[in-house]
Amino acid sequence: MQGKKSEDSERSALSRRQLVKYAGVGATFVAAAPFVGGGTAQAHDRDDDKNQGNGDSRNRVWRAGDHHVHSEYSGEFDTTKNPPVFHKGADAVYPIVTNAIMAKNFGLTWAMCTDHGGPTHSKVNLEQAYPDLLRSRRLVPEVLQFWGMEFDTPNLDHHTLMIPRHDDEAQQLFELESRFAKNDPFPADPGRDTEAKMIEFLKAAKSMRHKPLVIAHHAARSATGLGVYGQDTPHEFRNGNNVAPDIYVGFEGAPGHQAGPLNGGARGGYGNHPTYGGFDQMTARVGGLWDSLLGEGRRWWITATSDSHVHWTRGGSDFWPGEYSKTYVHARQDYADIMDGLRNGRIWVTTGDLITSLDVTAKGQGRDAASGETLVVSRRNRSDVEIEIRFRPLQGNNANGDRPEVRRVDLIVGQVTGPAANLDSDTNPTTKVVARFGPRDWHKQGSEYVIKYTLRNVETDLYARVRGTSTDEAEPLADGKESPWDDLWFYSNPVFVEVR
Repeated sequence: MQGKKSEDSERSALSRRQLVKYAGVGATFVAAAPFVGGGTAQAHDRDDDKNQGNGDSRNRVWRAGDHHVHSEYSGEFDTTKNPPVFHKGADAVYPIVTNAIMAKNFGLTWAMCTDHGGPTHSKVNLEQAYPDLLRSRRLVPEVLQFWGMEFDTPNLDHHTLMIPRHDDEAQQLFELESRFAKNDPFPADPGRDTEAKMIEFLKAAKSMRHKPLVIAHHAARSATGLGVYGQDTPHEFRNGNNVAPDIYVGFEGAPGHQAGPLNGGARGGYGNHPTYGGFDQMTARVGGLWDSLLGEGRRWWITATSDSHVHWTRGGSDFWPGEYSKTYVHARQDYADIMDGLRNGRIWVTTGDLITSLDVTAKGQGRDAASGETLVVSRRNRSDVEIEIRFRPLQGNNANGDRPEVRRVDLIVGQVTGPAANLDSDTNPTTKVVARFGPRDWHKQGSEYVIKYTLRNVETDLYARVRGTSTDEAEPLADGKESPWDDLWFYSNPVFVEVR
């Protein structure tokens, strides 16, 4: 463990045990619990037309959330009947409101149930799950609860399909799921499971007035080796992002199912080729696929989720939403602005509450830019660019009763060289860890720690991103059966520098 347990942490553990007891299978409500970490804000449950994300940064703070959570509506279908008969609770077991309460308890202010599809599931979502979501919104207004699903993506593994908050959100999901989800037809339609159908889906989504978001789940879970990909391939990410760059925006850097080792399983359920420090190989390998996409100048972001189905204390492989993984978005407590932050890369992620805030800023020639943004500097001046990193450690204990400590922060820089000739390219040889910082290299300002590093004579387009860890591993090692609480990391999304 990273910190010593105290009487406070033992009380926290007792509270967790009580929560697990109350949040049992089939529960429709759980006992009130303390709000762990972060501040609360009243949810604004309104049509997103009234508050489209427009670059207005007022009242934006880092807000933790989770866009990949399962409820009892991840069920099963009896296909001996026509139409198929749906039964709740086969794959995931908790009511939507239970997930929302647990999300609130573990410091989240936004979340999303992303249930599995299946034959005629679009009708189940519309007629059964959506009314339960509306009830959960009323019961837990502190957590913005998005509507959407774990999309049965044509020719690919699952993806988040997040629908903007508006009066016709249920009908919008029904239209997309019934028309494009590969498992929705009954009888099955093999023509649904093609890359051409995926492109058709993205074009339809792009044409909609209320633009959804699409984010790939556990992208390398089916990979059989390092760089030996399975269902999700680099060219499919590129082709989809080319068609709808404001819809198809990223993948999970840290997949869910992180509690697998606590029950003898693999982190993330990655049984063929492991995660690295809990992160997918596509993200964790410096100069790998993520860097290859960023090196093209793509605005391609990473997130971290729980993929919660069944809590590990009940024999599952999962943590509750927010208990271990968090995706932070710089936004107002507002549906439209949360989606705007996800769409535009105002995101950083962490596991185990290693830190509670992270700001990465590029500064040069009197201007600055943060994660997801672009700093433009003049070529004539051969500008130096200062990278400022600010992070706030956890004050108190995390959900395991530990107080984790940041042992190192890495600054990673790669060049932006334009589109790759090979659509399946998964390397960026220009990407390097340009500096590593330990506790002696940062200084404290208020409740934050600050690191500054200068990139000298910047003459080419580039991006900079940051990661940090509680370990002494120079690079994240392939995961085995170690406790996930002993192997914590955080990652920023990139800030870009453009030289003109």
